[in-house]
Amino acid sequence: MTSMTTTSGKDFFTVINERKSVRKYDPNVSISKEELRDIIEMAGKAPSAWNLQHWHFVVIHGKAAQQRLYPIAYHQQQILDASAVIAVLGDLEANRNTDAVYDPLVQEGQMAKETKERIAQQIEMAYTNKQYARDAAFENASLAAMQLMLAATAKGWATCPIGGFDVNQFKQAFPISDRYIPIMLITIGKSISPAHRTTRLPVEAITTWVEQ
Repeated sequence: MTSMTTTSGKDFFTVINERKSVRKYDPNVSISKEELRDIIEMAGKAPSAWNLQHWHFVVIHGKAAQQRLYPIAYHQQQILDASAVIAVLGDLEANRNTDAVYDPLVQEGQMAKETKERIAQQIEMAYTNKQYARDAAFENASLAAMQLMLAATAKGWATCPIGGFDVNQFKQAFPISDRYIPIMLITIGKSISPAHRTTRLPVEAITTWVEQ
């Protein structure tokens, strides 16, 4: 098996234009834990409500683990051929991150204790609403997922987001706490075939201008 490590000096707009959903990978190319860690670290810099970072990543890395995932993802070949699969989970209890996020700021003198306590109260109030917690988990974890794919593209890897998998089976096969909800899978590897050609709607079709 070939190990592939990549670096890139691509500018942002090149990365945006190069990112495609690739479904055919070279099964003989591996990716290191260090490379995956770097990509996940970049994904974790995504914005989030109250900076609670409503995401968790389950890295399925290795052919045995990917074989376990294969039937759960409806026997999609890319699950087996990718160098790794990253499951993006949304945090339904991201309010539990409040102290970890804000206490360092208070300790460093960057935030008043009273400000932190006021924010904490706002967060706890929001999280009494289960629908809000679910919506926030999906919205914010999706921001991190997109950033993950862009980071991988910048480093020369191909990716594909997958929504087609059995969520309940996934949670059983890869024991997932009820705190988290699976959002999507992302395959990552070395492309051996171009992505399907796609079209994009024109700006005029997706934009409403309000100027008064």
